[in-house]
Amino acid sequence: MKLCSVSVDLDEIPNYFHIHGLDVPATGVASLVYDTAIDRLCDFAKVGDFPLTLFAIGADLERRESAARLRLAGDSGHELANHSLNHRYDLTRLGKDEIRREIEGGREAIRRATGKTPTGFRAPGYTINQDVFDVLGDLDVAWDSSVFPCPAYWAAKTAAIGLIGLRGRTSRSVVDTPRVLTAPTRPYRIGTPYWNRGRGLLELPIQVTRVTRLPLIGTSITLWGPTVARSLAKGCVGEPFVNIELHGIDVLDASDGLEALRPHQPDVRVTTAQKLEALAATFEVFKAAGYDFVTMSEAAHAFS
Repeated sequence: MKLCSVSVDLDEIPNYFHIHGLDVPATGVASLVYDTAIDRLCDFAKVGDFPLTLFAIGADLERRESAARLRLAGDSGHELANHSLNHRYDLTRLGKDEIRREIEGGREAIRRATGKTPTGFRAPGYTINQDVFDVLGDLDVAWDSSVFPCPAYWAAKTAAIGLIGLRGRTSRSVVDTPRVLTAPTRPYRIGTPYWNRGRGLLELPIQVTRVTRLPLIGTSITLWGPTVARSLAKGCVGEPFVNIELHGIDVLDASDGLEALRPHQPDVRVTTAQKLEALAATFEVFKAAGYDFVTMSEAAHAFS
C-alpha cells in the first residue's frame, strides 16, 4: 500500500499573531485564508490532480463568505474535517465538558455551513492528550490526525515560546508532552497512554522522515525550498502512508498583507511562487514513487 494525503489546516491569520503574542491588526488580515489562500490551494490541487482534506475551524464559518468558500471546496470534491470550534491552543488544559463543546461545536458548525458532517479531527497546534481522545471516542469520531512525533519540531516550538516570553510577550501556543516523540510514525490504534499502540481510535500521525524523524509539513517544505523538500520527501518514500499537513498561510506571503508578521514569521518572507514550487517538488517525488493521492478518510478506511 502506498497512499499519500494532503491536508490543510485553515487557521486564519489572527492565530499567527496570537502565537507570537502580538495584537491583531484591526483590518485587512482576518479572513485572508478564506478570501485568498483557499482558492490558491484548490487551484494548485486541481493542477496536481489530487484531493485536499480541509480542516476548518467552526467559528470562522460564522462569516458568510468563509462558509461559502468552504462549501464550494467541499462540493468540488475536497474532504472537510474538524479543527475544533475556536482553535483553543490550550484544548488539553480544559475540562472534558469544554473539550466536548469545542469538538462537537466545530463539527456542527461545519455541518450547518456546508451540509457535510466531518468524520475526522485534528487538534490545534498538534497538541492532544488522553482526555481529548476520550471525548473523540464518545463522539464516535472516525479518526484523528494530531500526533506529531517530531523531536525537531518539538524543540523548535519550545524554544520559540521561550524566546517570545523573554521579549515580554505571551504566546498562546502550548507544548505537548515530550513522550509524544516516542509515538508510532505510521497509522495506529491508540492505547493508554495514547503514544502507545492499542485498540482505540485510529490515529494518522503527522508526517516525519524515517530514522531522523524530521518534519515533512508545509512550513519545512516552503521555508527550506525545493531541494531540501525533495530530500525530506525521499526520506519518507517507502512508508505505506504519507500524511503531508499544510496550513493556509503556506500559500500566502508578505505581499498579501502580512507585512506585520514578516519580522516574526520567516515563511511569510518567501514568495507564494517559491512556496508553490517547493510544494510541487515534494508531491512530484511521491507521484514518481507510485503513490496514490487520497483523502484522509480514504486513508483511514484503508488502515482500519
